[in-house]
Amino acid sequence: MRRFSLAAPHGLELPTDVVTYGFDIPREDSLKLLGNVEGTRVLDLGCGAGSNAIALARAGAKVIAVDPSADNIAAARAACEAAEVRVELHHAPLAELAFIRADTIDVAVSAHGLAAERDIDRVFRQVDRVLRPERHFVLSLPHPAYAVVDHTDPELRVRRSYWDTAPIEASGPDGPRDVPRTIGGLLQSLSRANFRIDHVLEPEPTGGPRSTAWTDAMAKLPATLIVRARKQGL
Repeated sequence: MRRFSLAAPHGLELPTDVVTYGFDIPREDSLKLLGNVEGTRVLDLGCGAGSNAIALARAGAKVIAVDPSADNIAAARAACEAAEVRVELHHAPLAELAFIRADTIDVAVSAHGLAAERDIDRVFRQVDRVLRPERHFVLSLPHPAYAVVDHTDPELRVRRSYWDTAPIEASGPDGPRDVPRTIGGLLQSLSRANFRIDHVLEPEPTGGPRSTAWTDAMAKLPATLIVRARKQGL
């Protein structure tokens, strides 16, 4: 199974002028989930090599980017310097955001950055703490239905239960292991963390040339799930 990663683009040249949520699906310029970020403080969780952080900074945002991988942060720093944009970078677990004061973030975004997180509820509680009331958290994750089938099988036969939560080897034996979550479980976790869901998207593939991550299964099953949730006010 190929995983979307802002750190390992698998031959796909990720744009640095628009936020990308997954392989071969519409981007932020089409989906318009973040709104105008100019002058806002944006938290990028699981920033990878920094493509989305750069796009947000170019749009005028004050970006705080966090990633648990030191290699990713080093790559992001080099990319930001090459792009001549200022991004505040932090090497830290995604659930440990003590360096950000409560109620100071205007928008939080995570493009597949939470795929390997075991305790996603803890991450959501931290995002709730740092977000201003009534502000948005937009996240994308591997779609749980896509993990059910064997992508190498022309008939796309079912290979595992939809409710199986065993981590999936998605990037080779030494890479991150994605933690599958049902859509219902994900939405319940967001609700418990004080978020109100206002968009659930299962994007169809875009036309045009395909990335090297493309499989025939992506033409029949959504590979990426996108959720937008709003922190509820007091």
